[in-house]
Amino acid sequence: MLTKMDVYWRQVKRWVSNCFTSTPIPILSAEACIPPLQAIIPHKRRMASLRLVCAAPTINPAAGCLCPSFPSLLKHRVPHSHRALCTRLPPNVMPLSWKTNRPPSKVRFPLPVDELANLAHPILASFSFAPLANATLLPEQASLPPHDTMTNTYKALTGRTRLLLLEEWRRIVPPPPYYTFPLSLTPHPFMGLGKFIASHIHLMRTEKLPRCPRWSEEEETLSHAIRRCQSTSFHREPLLQGLTSVGPDSPLWTCKDPLFALAAFLSATVTNYPPDMFPSLPPSPSSMVFPSSPALRPLGLFSSPSYRAI
Repeated sequence: MLTKMDVYWRQVKRWVSNCFTSTPIPILSAEACIPPLQAIIPHKRRMASLRLVCAAPTINPAAGCLCPSFPSLLKHRVPHSHRALCTRLPPNVMPLSWKTNRPPSKVRFPLPVDELANLAHPILASFSFAPLANATLLPEQASLPPHDTMTNTYKALTGRTRLLLLEEWRRIVPPPPYYTFPLSLTPHPFMGLGKFIASHIHLMRTEKLPRCPRWSEEEETLSHAIRRCQSTSFHREPLLQGLTSVGPDSPLWTCKDPLFALAAFLSATVTNYPPDMFPSLPPSPSSMVFPSSPALRPLGLFSSPSYRAI
């Protein structure tokens, strides 16, 4: 089932980024800002566990069924959890503690609520108690920390789960070495420029590395196409004057003004897909109307047509 869902998940990433089917899957995931399912499913379980253990047991009945030894700020437990019945079982079938990871053997299991609480154990490793997520719903109590403190602590825990998601993403589907952009869980700012321009930027960031057809001394990378190619210098000087880098740390990927300038540069230079992907192109209208005119030179990736004043 997960394999079938993964096929559909890759289609979603292509819909979001508008990348080619030949784009490597690790780069496709990074450009679409969508982690693989193998990393998202454990992340969703950890988030569900965090919401459970950080809920007030006086409000959430499931949190009231947690083990009494769980480090909650409120020690209230519901009376109908019937945990005492487990103490009378033989040791070989007694449920596992919430601190114990589930072993591969099928002899002993933890209780469902304890198994869910176990997922939050590594997240709460450096905390003495689990904060209350909805502390504002509780009356003021002198024994509880301030509401702002608990809210900020809960946000820090959710940020820690996001870091775990990024680590698993990088471990399960690592990007190739030539892709230097960091993984992100939020959409890239340039994705709001429009589907056509955003898809061009996605394709340029994949670094296909052919030779530039107009400047064959260099490979046609993202940096060459935007900053160094001589065929687009006429438009580069007025539009991209202050652009000094296109690397992952460049303000180009976070600030609006450089992104708008980049979109204008791509539109002015008519940056397009490689023509060799379409082997049977019809003749251009100019060559049909004026047979004596010279043949148009094919455009390469990240290259622009040369304009001639009439």
